[in-house]
Amino acid sequence: MINDLLSANKAWAEAKKADQSDYFEKLSQGQSPEYLWIGCADSRIPAESLLGLQPGELFVHRNVANQAQVNDPNSMSVVQYAVTALKVKHIIVCGHVGCGGVKGALTQSVDGYLDAWLAPVVKIAQDNKADLDALATEDEKTTLLAKLNVKHQIDELAKHPIIKAAWEVGQDLALHGWLFDMPTGELVDLDLSVKG
Repeated sequence: MINDLLSANKAWAEAKKADQSDYFEKLSQGQSPEYLWIGCADSRIPAESLLGLQPGELFVHRNVANQAQVNDPNSMSVVQYAVTALKVKHIIVCGHVGCGGVKGALTQSVDGYLDAWLAPVVKIAQDNKADLDALATEDEKTTLLAKLNVKHQIDELAKHPIIKAAWEVGQDLALHGWLFDMPTGELVDLDLSVKG
């Protein structure tokens, strides 16, 4: 089965070269994406495909429940590199309907590493308990928490020294909060955009 992946890669590479003989030569010369995507690690959400982008056009960071935790060196090193080295113009935080991480935080049914990782989402749920309790179904609650989580990530990024420093020098940089509606396949702008 794993060899099927290698065979598929070979076929993909050959098709790219047949379409454009210097495709990989150009790709290897560097990247200058305009976008950083911070999304969920869910295997059903292929960021480049959703946006119609090609390799080299989107810098991507994915983790459980699309978090940009300011105390996480992994997340912040991606943000730092994207902002200071690549000079991306847009950071998109994208949650999704039916997120297992968000659902786990809502029901507090996770343990181990996930328990620690999802603690900030659990706190968002606790802070918004009345709004969540007012909803009838678990799906509605999970969707609202997914939206609140995206908002929290945008708010935290907007206060982060890396972002603030870029805005202070006039760097063209905006933050955007989106939700992927898996049942329709469409991205929803949550009207959370911030520009320095």
